Amino acid sequence: MDILRRNTDYALRTMASLTENYNVKSISTRQISTAGNIPYPLTCKILQSLRKSNLVASSMGPKGGFVLARVPSEITLLQIIEAMQGQVTLNCCLVADDVCPRQRGCVVNKKLAGLQRQMEQYLGNITLEDLLKGTSGK
Repeated sequence: MDILRRNTDYALRTMASLTENYNVKSISTRQISTAGNIPYPLTCKILQSLRKSNLVASSMGPKGGFVLARVPSEITLLQIIEAMQGQVTLNCCLVADDVCPRQRGCVVNKKLAGLQRQMEQYLGNITLEDLLKGTSGK
């Protein structure tokens, strides 16, 4: 079972590529597709999702393309993942309080909830700037 879907993996690589070119130039969809070895139609969909989530900005024309919408230090892996696939949860019982009637006294739920918090904190502390510098976040 993969927690991160394939398109989310592609989105993470796309954002890393845009980070490498931050403040240098915008990158076309075709360049992103080729560099990341991502099918072109999927690259278009990924960039639409990232744009809708205000993680990338686009411009039209011969020198147009995509750039990060914010500085790399303000974009986290968690934000990218959630832009692509919504909230990442380990189990459906962690989605809402009313999903499972045994939730309050369940020892499994308590442990999974702790792991869920750690995962969100970890991914929320790694920024694109950290990736560029090769560090692991805060």
